[in-house]
Amino acid sequence: MLEINVAQLLKGTIGTIKVVSVSGCLDITGYGNSDVKGDIKLVRTNRSILVQGKLCTCIQVACARCLENYNCPLELNIEEEFYPISDVTTGSMLDEPAEIDDFIIDEHLILDLSEAVRQYALLAIPMKPLCRADCQGIKLN
Repeated sequence: MLEINVAQLLKGTIGTIKVVSVSGCLDITGYGNSDVKGDIKLVRTNRSILVQGKLCTCIQVACARCLENYNCPLELNIEEEFYPISDVTTGSMLDEPAEIDDFIIDEHLILDLSEAVRQYALLAIPMKPLCRADCQGIKLN
């Protein structure tokens, strides 16, 4: 599950840490779901939750030499801040984060890692993926 309820963490003091194991399915490239697994650390800051961790996934890509599809393992080192849009004690709406691209914690105090993981995975795909280091390329016969 890539959604985490952070209500208790937001009620905690600055510096409170929670370590969570996450796993779930996510459509990263638009060609089907990939399993995502790993451990993340959630740290309460004065205005947000800092997410740090290492996640692993595997996506299907085409080899740059032979053009055959293969499963490419990816290791993602995530470090992002998530900002709440509602107050944890009163439920009232807070000011929007300063940047439009900032990740948010929804009004139900759920931190959804899906979009952050998708973006990190897209950046981790090799520019010229190879199915094998010794791939000979397209076979003409």
